Amino acid sequence: MRQIYNVILLTLLSSAALISNTAFAANPQVSVETNRGDFIVELYPDKAPKTVANFLQYVNSGFYKDTIFHRVINRFMIQGGGFTADMSEKPTRAPIVNEAGNGLLNEIGTLAMARTGDPDSATAQFFINLENNQFLNYQSPDPQLIGYCVFGRVLKGMDVVREIASTPTGNAGPYSDVPKSPIKIMQVKLLTKPM
Repeated sequence: MRQIYNVILLTLLSSAALISNTAFAANPQVSVETNRGDFIVELYPDKAPKTVANFLQYVNSGFYKDTIFHRVINRFMIQGGGFTADMSEKPTRAPIVNEAGNGLLNEIGTLAMARTGDPDSATAQFFINLENNQFLNYQSPDPQLIGYCVFGRVLKGMDVVREIASTPTGNAGPYSDVPKSPIKIMQVKLLTKPM
């Protein structure tokens, strides 16, 4: 009798573990393929659900194909995902609400949404922090202090990000800090099997 009880208990525990592993699936990951190499980013939908959903819509539609990293400032950040190599801005969907107050910080290797002075103006452009940029963090709901929403982190390939960051830059029309040799995003794709 005790043996049967132990078998039933073991079966129940195994089933619970299986359900638990399925319920808490890994965070989505995307591969960013560039002409300088590739890197992998993990996204945090539990912390920034609207931001991650927006980003993945752009990813799944192929929007990022043939965009560039158009703003590169070594020891600060690299920004891309909105312009083509001729510095034409791609049309985007409507902007999203700023989720910067989610507890995530603009630390080395984190992925955040770029925006204008309007806190709720982020669309497709994103940036990767090269340093702990505390001044970009959420401080309060005040539009001047709301910060920039972090929604992911580079898991693999930070060496590629740093190589991109070290590229020579200059001016291109009204834009500054533009790489002299285009850094193209060949594609961004959702990984079906997280690393």
